[in-house]
Amino acid sequence: MNDSATQGRDSTEAALPQDAGDGTRAVRAGLPEPVKHEPTLPGPVFAAHFHLPGDPTGPYTYGRDENPTWTLLERAIGGLEAPGRDDVETLVFASGMAAISSVLFSQLRAGDAVVLPNDGYQALPLVRAQLEAYGIEVRTAPTGGDAQLDVLDGAKLLWIESPSNPGLDVCDIRRLAEAARARGALVAVDNTLATPLGQRPLELGADFVVASGTKQLTGHGDILLGYVAGRGGEAMTAVRRWRKIVGAIPGPMEAWLAHRSLATLHLRADRQNATALKVAEVLRTRPEVTGLRYPGLPDDPSHEIASRQMRRYGCVVSFTLPTRARADRFLEALRLVDDATSFGGLRSTAERRGRWGGDAVPEGFVRLSVGAEDPEDLVADLLRALDVSAD
Repeated sequence: MNDSATQGRDSTEAALPQDAGDGTRAVRAGLPEPVKHEPTLPGPVFAAHFHLPGDPTGPYTYGRDENPTWTLLERAIGGLEAPGRDDVETLVFASGMAAISSVLFSQLRAGDAVVLPNDGYQALPLVRAQLEAYGIEVRTAPTGGDAQLDVLDGAKLLWIESPSNPGLDVCDIRRLAEAARARGALVAVDNTLATPLGQRPLELGADFVVASGTKQLTGHGDILLGYVAGRGGEAMTAVRRWRKIVGAIPGPMEAWLAHRSLATLHLRADRQNATALKVAEVLRTRPEVTGLRYPGLPDDPSHEIASRQMRRYGCVVSFTLPTRARADRFLEALRLVDDATSFGGLRSTAERRGRWGGDAVPEGFVRLSVGAEDPEDLVADLLRALDVSAD
């Protein structure tokens, strides 16, 4: 394979105009410069080791540390999270939780304090228990109302999840980041639900942006992946060291599939976001639906803040049905929506989140991930299932 395809040193992104649109960036993200008779996106490189005579210099030495397929994907994600910037480093991981863990456990030491959301991703309580076992003080506060500001003094790291999962609350990232910086704290933002096309936390003042690539970023529900992007320097060097120590690396095939999927991210996001708004508008008319949340609704409690910092509002709608039994009947009646966990895929999914026992939500709380089906078909299916489940 040619040098540029193997090492990914040159990229077609360099030729993009500074004001290139999201679609153009997504389609071209991370591609190497074209070489005659070579594929546009080089295939996955499967290698545990590389030829390495003499001193261990150069980009690829051992498969746990670097891989040419990762390089292209990392460049692609970096180009979406921080377009036009060369001071941002991106690292890919085996899963979103591997990425989350790499930031928290590489930056914090015994005696440090960290601020987490108390309404965030379901695995965060497990993370909290492990941090506390290592002698790290964990403080929590809700995402909404920028409540994390109240417990920020003296913290080493502020962890933000906006929009929150599954409640879809939004906080003012820029305000929180400025407050954290004034107190000497680092800021990490979980951007999984928004994706880089929905918001760019690094532009809002975050030090790290972390996400699960399992969800809408790749959108096909067939791979596990995570990433961290941040300003190059000591903090990201520590994240890279943590990946090496733990070995939480993605397989080359998963990385290649993720890169391939990025090319349609803007198409998927636009379709899913538009349909999610239509779904939310219809659900708000149903008397049995309460607690409806979608940041794109003008009367959503988070809309004002979301409209300032988000360019797309996501594909997830949350709401509550009167009882657990009603929610279960509703989910069973759906024909175009899979009863499955996760979100962001091309096929719509929904679940009663209370079945996991880790989220502080009502028993009838439903998280709906809107896919790429025809909006009219999806809305009709949801309304039919609501009617059927009332019996």
